[in-house]
Amino acid sequence: MMIKTNLPDTLPVFPLPGALLLPRARLPLHIFEPRYVAMLEDCLKTSDRLIGMIQPREVPGGEKRLSAIGCAGRITGFSETEDGRYMITLTGICRFRLRAEVETDTPYRRAQIDWAPFARDLGAEETDPGFSREPFLALLARYFAARELGTDWSGIKSADTELLINSLSMLLPFPPEDKQALLEAPSLVTRRETLVTLLEFALRSGGSDEVLQ
Repeated sequence: MMIKTNLPDTLPVFPLPGALLLPRARLPLHIFEPRYVAMLEDCLKTSDRLIGMIQPREVPGGEKRLSAIGCAGRITGFSETEDGRYMITLTGICRFRLRAEVETDTPYRRAQIDWAPFARDLGAEETDPGFSREPFLALLARYFAARELGTDWSGIKSADTELLINSLSMLLPFPPEDKQALLEAPSLVTRRETLVTLLEFALRSGGSDEVLQ
């Protein structure tokens, strides 16, 4: 486990719309754009091997800026293809608040970040005492059926609560602003509540009146 004093004050950041990384969860990525290949290769030379995943956001006038909150991931697996592309796995370490972008001579962006608001991420796995698994899985099944999505139900039913909620938050096809809301949820409980709200809204938008009781 990493501790706060080991975390750097600046990070290379990877702006990727719709990509969500959460603490203790794993995110596979395909790296092929030259600037991000350079970022990866530089990151592998560091002791912490951290990359900041963050979503770009569009502001009035069409300008793209970085969201205020992101999540740092440690490179825990990678393989290289013959043509120089990489398949990597990031394991979420801790969320951060972006303080400012920093000037750099690298082709990728770097930012000064603040870990303090999310120190809880560095602790033990979160719990959700109020989580009712069966009603939640019933709602999820309706959502999957409405969207004609398949899944490994045995894996879902046996997953620990944090892994289940965080994995679904990362994998389900919500728009970027909803992914950001899930990232910024203060706790696992509020993330589960946000996820339920999004699932219910998606079902209502698809013509279903079913909601989780």
